[in-house]
Amino acid sequence: MLALFSLPDHDPELAAAQLDMLSDQVPLMYVILFSNAVTLALTHYRYAPKYLTIALPAGLILICCWRFGLWIRWRHRRAGSAVAAIMRIRSLVAAAGLLGSAYTVWALCLFPYGGPYLQCHVEFFMAITIVCCNFCLMQVRAAALLLSVVVTIPFIVFFILTRQPVLIAIALNMFLVTAGMILAMLRNHETFNDLIVSKRELTKRQQETQRLSDENLRLANLDMLTSLPNRRRFFAELEIVMSAAAQNGARFAVALLDLDRFKGVNDVHGHAAGDRLLTQIGLRLKRLAGGHIFIARLGGDEFGAILSDCQLDADIADFARDVRQVLEGPCVVGNRLAKIACSIGVAIYPQAGSTADELFERADYALYHGKQTNKGGVVIFSDEHETSIRNAARTEQAFRLADYEAEMWVAFQPIIDVMASRVIAFEALARWQSPELGAVAPDIFIPVAERTQLIGELTAVLLTKALATARNWPAPISICFNLSAQNLGSPETMAAVRRIVKASGVPPARIEFEVTESALLQDFEQAAAAIDRLHRMGVRVALDDFGTGFSSLGYVHRLQLDKIKIDKSFVSDVVHGRTAPAIIKTVVALCRNLQLDCVVEGVETEAQLRAVVLLGCTHVQGYFMSKPVAEEAVTRLVEKIAALGRARALAGIEPEALQSPGLAAN
Repeated sequence: MLALFSLPDHDPELAAAQLDMLSDQVPLMYVILFSNAVTLALTHYRYAPKYLTIALPAGLILICCWRFGLWIRWRHRRAGSAVAAIMRIRSLVAAAGLLGSAYTVWALCLFPYGGPYLQCHVEFFMAITIVCCNFCLMQVRAAALLLSVVVTIPFIVFFILTRQPVLIAIALNMFLVTAGMILAMLRNHETFNDLIVSKRELTKRQQETQRLSDENLRLANLDMLTSLPNRRRFFAELEIVMSAAAQNGARFAVALLDLDRFKGVNDVHGHAAGDRLLTQIGLRLKRLAGGHIFIARLGGDEFGAILSDCQLDADIADFARDVRQVLEGPCVVGNRLAKIACSIGVAIYPQAGSTADELFERADYALYHGKQTNKGGVVIFSDEHETSIRNAARTEQAFRLADYEAEMWVAFQPIIDVMASRVIAFEALARWQSPELGAVAPDIFIPVAERTQLIGELTAVLLTKALATARNWPAPISICFNLSAQNLGSPETMAAVRRIVKASGVPPARIEFEVTESALLQDFEQAAAAIDRLHRMGVRVALDDFGTGFSSLGYVHRLQLDKIKIDKSFVSDVVHGRTAPAIIKTVVALCRNLQLDCVVEGVETEAQLRAVVLLGCTHVQGYFMSKPVAEEAVTRLVEKIAALGRARALAGIEPEALQSPGLAAN
């Protein structure tokens, strides 16, 4: 029984919900009490004493008006806290008990005055008042029960003692009605409580669902390795900034950052070391994010930045300087420290593009251009780049429509043994004579072939033509052919290469494939497997551009190589440089110790030729010996070089022996 009169002290949220409901109903209850009290006082005014018809009802009415005002004020501002809600419910229960008792005593005191009609009015007043009040208080069980007890019990006892059958019948009927109302109120109270609990649980589930949704959204837009925003978030932010800039006429920039030589870190030290390096880079770049700078990791070793407040080119320069400063400290790579640098490509709105895709593509182009021409620097997309893009699009369109058999041909540049004054091999070099564009340089159309995924088809055509020419050469002369990263990474292309080699009629020992470090970086395991299959056929493999990459020595150690070609960047500095001669001499000694052939590329002057011969390298290639020639000039070139007979002079390094403009006429 005591539990029925308990308050929701243990459940502040339920108390707040009850108070919220009562705030709409209790003011109505006080209006009913006010009107009923006024009506009862007026009907007894002529028959009862003035203190019962004026003084006492006036006090009760004033209390009702005061409580009405409080609830109206609470109704507008609601409960400030759960504790305040409990306190208000307690005051309501107390008021229900006190006012119920006061109204009951007042009404029973009026009963002896007047005739039967007035007595029935008193009984009706008490019955209708308890019914209305119970309906208004049914959300608070304690208040409704307390009011029923303090009114109904005295009501029934009083009217039974009158011994009037009609009044007793009304009292008993009132008892049954009140009992029914109490049962209904109890069920309603439980239903209301269950509804509030269910609503609360539903709200909690919705909040948890929203939290999980927000967390999933956050994770979907977060790069887990660096904790920077990811590619998805970058493009969403770019759309937002683009929309705002279009409305406000603002100027902003998109910058793409690419770490230099990161693939070499992965290849030498493993992906775990590469991931640790990216984590360090992400933490450093995060220092720059905030305000008008948004930074994200786009994938691999590429990062993107949006400079939303970029009114001057100086702002871009400041950003690039800040990037260099945060990256200049050494990073842990494997078991050693390494200095990290990056190249930056920038596109500015609205000059570089009017859509997010255009800006990103142009920033990517500027980055690519910077990696090729200004590694470690900043390149801002310009009108010249726009012209280059148009030309590239024109070239790509022509390349897609080209007849490779008719338009592609192979030039051959000799590799000469200067001590024996003879050609030991020719390197096959791709050439394109387009009916629309004219002669197109290989450094232009080869990247197009790779970008359009047509390099495999082009390789098959060029290799077939090169081997068909080499089949007619004297037996000692070999043919060298370059394989790209996409060639090595494509099982279909490599299978086609092996079929062409077998069908060519050229002995495999006279065929040599050259691979660059950049080709090996794409997928070393796949490239190594492709090279191993070529070796099993009996062909030779050379590592081209040796010394320019991050892990050249690592590839010498891990691959089955037959030859190393020293990059021309060392030859260009061999005469006047301090380190280039030592490097070349070291590589020559390395090849001798590993029983590998060694070729020096890019020999363009007699001084360079003299220098490399003095350093011990006698297999050379370059414009000083001969530019690339067409296939019909190969035989004539071989004979001319053999006829020069300069072996003894070169062996003795006699100055007068190196006075001609070149070893072979072009």
